[in-house]
Amino acid sequence: MADVFLIAGVDEAGRGPLAGPVIAAAVILDPAHPIAGLADSKILSERRREYLAEVIRAHALAWALGRADVAEIDRINILHASLLAMRRAVENLRITPDQALVDGNRCPALACPCRAIVRGDATEPAISAASILAKVARDAELRQLHDRYPAYGFARHKGYPTAVHRDALRRFGPCPEHRRSFAPVAAVLQTAVIEE
Repeated sequence: MADVFLIAGVDEAGRGPLAGPVIAAAVILDPAHPIAGLADSKILSERRREYLAEVIRAHALAWALGRADVAEIDRINILHASLLAMRRAVENLRITPDQALVDGNRCPALACPCRAIVRGDATEPAISAASILAKVARDAELRQLHDRYPAYGFARHKGYPTAVHRDALRRFGPCPEHRRSFAPVAAVLQTAVIEE
């Protein structure tokens, strides 16, 4: 393996939602096992993402997840929490990559060289693979949150600020998994304080 230049693709899921963690994935693809159909997770159907996630986990040289929870998001902000989750994903790999390619315009602090690529999830197969694993893992977690807090409809919208979610937030107030530093959640909390 010493003669193979190992590239880890890195991406995250969950920057925009009002609830739940941000989850990142790092994937080192195996050049001997190319995976057909890799693309930005956002343009794939849920069924296709689930299928590709299984293939990636089976055939990648290495893959790992990293996360930052709601308390960390509220404490250090979503950008820094995303970078932290990405760093954790790379650190969790069982193989150390020679380089990391990260979706976006910022690199996390890593032990290996890193390059940020805007829209990399659409152009770099390893980043596409990471985007798929991150999205599948986060969606699974939000379905579990739905079981704990069914009033918010997390299984449907995965924490994103849909009309249904914002209405539930206004009606029931935030649950422990809501990001209090995000404006729509903060606004509901502020309204509750004013009404008391």
